[in-house]
Amino acid sequence: MVTPVDSPRRSIREVVFDSVLAYHGKHPHGKLRLPSNGACEGAGGAAGLEDDDEVVVWEEEEGTMELAQIGAERTKNVLILMSDTGGGHRASAEAIRDAFRIEFGDEYKVFVKDVCKEAAGWPLNDMERSYKFMVKHVQLWRVAFHSTSPRWVHCLYLAAIAAFYAKKVEAGLKKYKPDIIISVHPLMQHIPLWILKWQNLQKRVVFVTVITDLNTCHPTWFHTDVNRCYCPSDVVANRAALDGLQPSQIRVFGLPIRPSFCRAIISKDDLRVELELDPDLPAVLLMGGGEGMGPVKKTAKALGESLYDKSQGKPIGQLVVICGRNQSLSSSLEAHEWKIPVKIRGFEKQMEKWMGACDCIITKAGPGTIAEALIRGLPIILNDYIPGQEVGNVPYVVDNGAGVFSKSSKKTAKLVARWFSTESNELKKMSECALKLAQPEAVFDIVKDIHGLAEELGPLSQISYTITSSFYGA
Repeated sequence: MVTPVDSPRRSIREVVFDSVLAYHGKHPHGKLRLPSNGACEGAGGAAGLEDDDEVVVWEEEEGTMELAQIGAERTKNVLILMSDTGGGHRASAEAIRDAFRIEFGDEYKVFVKDVCKEAAGWPLNDMERSYKFMVKHVQLWRVAFHSTSPRWVHCLYLAAIAAFYAKKVEAGLKKYKPDIIISVHPLMQHIPLWILKWQNLQKRVVFVTVITDLNTCHPTWFHTDVNRCYCPSDVVANRAALDGLQPSQIRVFGLPIRPSFCRAIISKDDLRVELELDPDLPAVLLMGGGEGMGPVKKTAKALGESLYDKSQGKPIGQLVVICGRNQSLSSSLEAHEWKIPVKIRGFEKQMEKWMGACDCIITKAGPGTIAEALIRGLPIILNDYIPGQEVGNVPYVVDNGAGVFSKSSKKTAKLVARWFSTESNELKKMSECALKLAQPEAVFDIVKDIHGLAEELGPLSQISYTITSSFYGA
């Protein structure tokens, strides 16, 4: 059994609040930020641990300790923290997981988990439902996004939550015994990092943030105690620097997209045969996210009219509609009488094939869909966005010449008709711009860099968890 420290140790509730209040007292007019790693060394640290304090670890049940030979190879555990508040977080997490498997095989064991939902109480365990409710009532989400942006607001808010749930989140982390923690959600930085600081594990567990917003980011993404912050664009990297992260902490690789997108080699002609599309007609892909949101039905019907040449009595294009989990949308479109070839699909797990078979895409400004479309060289028509994190995605696409923004279903349909007839050169030009903006190797660059960080830990990363880490459970 691991020997506990004899001297009494402050609770994590005391650590969090003392850290927040102490810093705010010293800097009443500045940004509210917990001290970074450097500030902790030699000065007691935010966790109340001196440099010569013994590392405090969770007790283990008798009989569970297995002393491994020092320096022996062992599988490292990677815990990816996410929440299903929008599809992009899970998609990025699963992309990172798959890239670890491809690049390093059994060297890493990867868990994709919503630890807050598993281990904590309200509101942490209810974020998914709350988010879906607010984005359906978009003004609520706008207020929530901007009112929590000031650092002093979200730091106090998260500190208050940590005071009640940090021990439960700690138990959730303990279950997976992570060598590496990867956050792909803006609310998964503060509490886990406070726990690592409390357990004096910041030099033993690699903690990185992978930002999944292309341009406009909530400030909770940026925490100065991370080993690395992976930014999808230079704009986000500049924001990270303004929020106190050092150049050594920031990397700009792009948004992590599923390896099946990044390294697919099937040609468009072959994909159209496989997906039973007309091989001779240009195709437009219409999406509304995983929930089939936005003006999908209205736009689909407008495309059905605009892509039919009445003078010649034949179609000039074909349509693929991805309805996601919106069964009523799918049923309604299936019942409609179409003059052009149309494919109505539900929730798709092979979007790389449907994008590869089409010539342009109409979608809301979700970062993952945009990044995937860019890799496929698809000109993008953005028809909607969520206030806050998706606002900046519109100029990211439009200003780089990879697409346009149009909220009018009729104007969108007429534009696609022109692209498929008289303005095909414009379509080709946008496709070239999209490919220039794409970063298909981002997910592999990210996992390779994380692997490098783990290797930098040296012998500590090779010692059994029973010796090196509190993240060892019975």
